[in-house]
Amino acid sequence: MRNLLATVSYDGTAYYGFQTQPGGNTVQDAIEHALLQLTGEAIKIHGSGRTDAGVHARAQVFHFHTNSIIPLERWRLALNGRLPEDIRITEIIEVPLEFHARRSAKRKTYRYSINGNRVPDIFVRRYQLHHPGKLDVEAMRQGLEHLVGTYDFTSFASRHSTKTSHVRTILEARLEVEQSELAAGSHEQGVIHLYVTGNGFLQHMVRIIVGTLLQVGEGKRTPEDMKSILAAKDRGAAGPTAESKGLMLWNVEYDFNSPASEQSEWTDAEDHEDDE
Repeated sequence: MRNLLATVSYDGTAYYGFQTQPGGNTVQDAIEHALLQLTGEAIKIHGSGRTDAGVHARAQVFHFHTNSIIPLERWRLALNGRLPEDIRITEIIEVPLEFHARRSAKRKTYRYSINGNRVPDIFVRRYQLHHPGKLDVEAMRQGLEHLVGTYDFTSFASRHSTKTSHVRTILEARLEVEQSELAAGSHEQGVIHLYVTGNGFLQHMVRIIVGTLLQVGEGKRTPEDMKSILAAKDRGAAGPTAESKGLMLWNVEYDFNSPASEQSEWTDAEDHEDDE
C-alpha cells in the first residue's frame, strides 16, 4: 500500500464544489474517475478541505492510498491525460501511510480578487468580482487588520453553520493592488487581491469578510466597525456574502518534519468552507 499526496489546480466554475455530493459533478468525482481509469481501483481521495460551487483552487491538496506500482514520476502525466481540461494535477509525492492531507495541514491561504476597474477584463471574468465603484482601499486594509488573531467568527460564518465552536485564528491577512499597463496613469483602481491565512475556516467565512470589507471601502462602514461586528457574534451584524467566483484556495502548508500526530489542528467537522 502506498500513500500519495497530490496538488491540484482547478477552475471551479463548472463544478458543484470539490467534495463529492449526491448531485455529482464535483472535482473529487472527476479525479476519482480518472484514478479508476488509470489503476482499476475504486480509490477515495481525501482533500485538505472543501470548496463551494464556483470556487477555484490554485493549489488544493489531497491524498489517496493505492496498491498500484506505477512509478511516481508517471502519475501526473497519466492522470492529467484522463482529467477534464479545467482540472490539472501539478505535483505528486509519496508520503508516510499515516499522513493525512487535512489533518496534517498547518496553514491554509485563500485569495479573493476584486476588479475595481470601470470595465472588467473579460479574460479573467470567471475569477474576479467586478466592482467598478470607487473603493477606499486603505480603509479596507485597516479594517482587515482588526481580524488578525484568535476570535469567535460567528458574525462571519454562514447561518447554516453547525460547528460547535466558531473560534478560529487568522494568522496573516493582507491586501494588494495590481495595476495593469492599461490602468497605469489613469483613474482605474486596478485589481484588489485579498489574502487570508488561517489554521481553519468556517463556511463562507472569507466571502463574508470580503462582503463586509467592500462596505468599508464604499464608506458604508468604518474600519473600526470590524471590531464591533466580531464582538456581536451575530451573522446579521456583518455584510453580504461575496460571490464565489472571486475566491481561490491559494495554498496549503505542511510541516513534513513533524509527526502526523502532532500536526493535526483541524477535525472533520471544522473544514467546511473552507472551505468555502
